[in-house]
Order: sequence, then structure tokens, then C-alpha cells
Amino acid sequence: MDIAGMSVMMSQSKMQQQAGLAVTKMAMNVTKEKGDAVVDLITKSMEQSVQPNLGQNIDSKA
Repeated sequence: MDIAGMSVMMSQSKMQQQAGLAVTKMAMNVTKEKGDAVVDLITKSMEQSVQPNLGQNIDSKA
């Protein structure tokens, strides 16, 4: 194989690596955003489900 052909092949390989890396980064960002959304949803759900008056009064009659 000549030098020009090897250069083209190496360039294409590098381009494929860069494209694969870009897709992986995008997937990681989407996954992080979805994970953050789940954490927010769980946190809000827990905050809404808490009964603020629970445990405020003690029945001391025995």
C-alpha cells in the first residue's frame, strides 16, 4: 500500500474514533440528565409524602 492510501486509511480511522467518542459522550450526557431527573422526582415525591405533624404529639396517658 502506498503512503497516500495509508494516510487516507489512518484519517478515516481517526474520524471513526472521534465520531464514536462523540456519540458515547452524548449518550453519557443523556443518561446523566435522566438520572438527575429521576433523583429530582424521587426527592419531590418524598417531600410531598412526608406528614409534617407526624410525631409532634405524644399520648402520655398510661
